[in-house]
Amino acid sequence: MIGEVEAAEAARAVARLLPPALAPAFGASFIRSDYLYDEFVHRLSLQVFRAAGLEAAAREPSTAEEIATRAGLEVRRALTPVDWILRRLAGRGLLEETRGAGEPRRFRVRDSLPELDPEPIREAHQRLDASWLPSYVLAETVARDYPAFLRGERTGEEILFSPTRLRLWAEFFSNDNGLYAVNNLVGAVAVEDLVSPGSLAILELGGGLGSAAVALLARLRLAGRWGDIREYRFTDVVAAFLRRGQQAVQTRFPDATFARFASLDINRPFGEQGTPAASVALVYAVNTLHVARDLGFTLREVFAALAPGGTLVISECVRPASGQLIYAEFIFNLLEAFRSPVLHPTYRPNGGFLTAEQWRLALEAAGFLEVRTLPDLTRIRERFATFCVAAIAAVRR
Repeated sequence: MIGEVEAAEAARAVARLLPPALAPAFGASFIRSDYLYDEFVHRLSLQVFRAAGLEAAAREPSTAEEIATRAGLEVRRALTPVDWILRRLAGRGLLEETRGAGEPRRFRVRDSLPELDPEPIREAHQRLDASWLPSYVLAETVARDYPAFLRGERTGEEILFSPTRLRLWAEFFSNDNGLYAVNNLVGAVAVEDLVSPGSLAILELGGGLGSAAVALLARLRLAGRWGDIREYRFTDVVAAFLRRGQQAVQTRFPDATFARFASLDINRPFGEQGTPAASVALVYAVNTLHVARDLGFTLREVFAALAPGGTLVISECVRPASGQLIYAEFIFNLLEAFRSPVLHPTYRPNGGFLTAEQWRLALEAAGFLEVRTLPDLTRIRERFATFCVAAIAAVRR
């Protein structure tokens, strides 16, 4: 766990590497919050490990598939999240992990596992920054249903997106949630810094519940660029999200007469869904494109939608290194679109989040040029190892 003094020192070092508009959002409180939430997810992972019967199934060195099979789980859907949990616990020293040359990882429970209660972590975080609590509620809610998912009794989509859980997502994907708001801020600052002033027809992909659009429009208004916006086309494929997103944008900006709202599936040709070729100056997406079924296809569709000289700006959770685990995966590994996309040996070797280098390779393969990342992740991670929020911009020439 990181202490106050260490967090303050890290925050001062990180601030020197961030644009002035971003530095306040990644202060000592955020750094301590990040470590606390990581510990909370770790303790939930241990609870799921026990509740799903994985502890008893991992008494001898075994692969993730062997352990899942021995525990009576539905292996096809359970393999990715089980492998994630095993690697997560092994990384904390709770499981023994071995891997010979050319062999799969094998895991074994050590002599005894600790009892780790997540509740003290939540209480500590509430005292530090209660704005993160929606992230705690979501992770804990998912953890309760995890064993049923692993056994094949419920799909991840049913667990995460049932109508009764829309409120959880509204509170999670919110500019009031200290964990998630930084994603929207980084993306909005990148648009302000990297997209030249002038007439803007904007297409937002996967707009969800509207927090990214609200953050971007607020940033453009603050920068005196409200008059540049010729059209803002807000899209999502989930009807309930689209309605809530429209409500959020129109409530915050009743004068946004340029706003349009429409369904768009990033896995289908954009032209068939009302977005003509070369029709927009900016395509914008926050934590959306990593769930594209075929990332290469979707990026080519984005490229085609942009006018020459147009820019793609995405804000994404960026994997620090290939294969490195990120706590958000505990939740999103339940979604098939997240864990099982079309793979590519160079830029899409796994489901879920990509590294900055993989994003660059994917964008260049789709024809984009001038790929830039904001902020400089490599230097920041020397002081804040788990920093994983970045905007990536690229240009169509």
